[in-house]
Amino acid sequence: MKRREFITLLGGAAAWPLAARAQQPAMPVVGFFRSTPSAPFMHLVAAFQQGLRDEGFIEGQNVSIEYRSADNQLDQLPSLAADLVRRQVTVIVGNTQAAKAAKAVTQSIPIIFVTGEDPVTTGLVDSLNRPSGNLTGVVFFASGHLGTKRVELLHELVPKPAIIAVLMDPGFATELPGVEAAGRALGRQLLVIMMKAASERELDAAFSAIVQAGAGALVVGGGPFFTSERSRLVALAARHAIPAIYDARDHVEAGGLMSYGTSLTGAYRQAGLYAGRILKGAKTSELPVMQPTTFELVINLKTAKALGLTVPLIMQMTADEVIE
Repeated sequence: MKRREFITLLGGAAAWPLAARAQQPAMPVVGFFRSTPSAPFMHLVAAFQQGLRDEGFIEGQNVSIEYRSADNQLDQLPSLAADLVRRQVTVIVGNTQAAKAAKAVTQSIPIIFVTGEDPVTTGLVDSLNRPSGNLTGVVFFASGHLGTKRVELLHELVPKPAIIAVLMDPGFATELPGVEAAGRALGRQLLVIMMKAASERELDAAFSAIVQAGAGALVVGGGPFFTSERSRLVALAARHAIPAIYDARDHVEAGGLMSYGTSLTGAYRQAGLYAGRILKGAKTSELPVMQPTTFELVINLKTAKALGLTVPLIMQMTADEVIE
């Protein structure tokens, strides 16, 4: 619908009889809730909106969306969650930290999480196939597989006996055993740095430690902070000429060397589908937690060239996307 037509319709609504307007059903409200800044994640908002559209819900026409972002200030999450509850939203969609905050303030409003952590271990649900309570969601992490594969891929590009640094969010520590096992199998020494919801200054300090240790490559684990600060991470890796592999294609599109993981946009589109089904009357217990089934390798050849690396042709051929 064109904007002018939409405005005309709104203006016409003012002339409707009061009784007719009173009969119009209230527009359901969805809370879209994240612990991160909003600007770096507008592509996820678009994917979520697409999922809603696939279920027949279009923002501004038959559904309203309330957006809440904590800008990485985790202490703000409880008040933001409480605000959505006061707003009487029909369903809340959030990343891991946001979903936890929402769970703490409501046991009745359905909550759809999108997480890179194990939702059973973190206490979001009791079971993946039969979630109880008011939560279900989408997982974009496969425990034990992704960390191992990232180290192996990086080893192919940087086979020298250099130290491999690992930058990891403690909330995603389930990746660490796979990373450590891959390092031992390849005979590579690892430098593990744990960092949660840090500042730019702390990122600078982490890279100083990586450089001082003589690390020649870097594995960046999953986590909303690392994704929201992807431009900063990529710039630091470029400044210090450190080949790095990330968990999501967003980093590669920002200039990073390569990524291996599941699709964040796909996960948020699925969250939109689930939100639409709940708006139609489905219960969270009827919607099993969705787990990843496909994984993608993305390589930036321009960045590889700048680092003096040659990407094997077989790796290029097996990649899901090669950015030149």
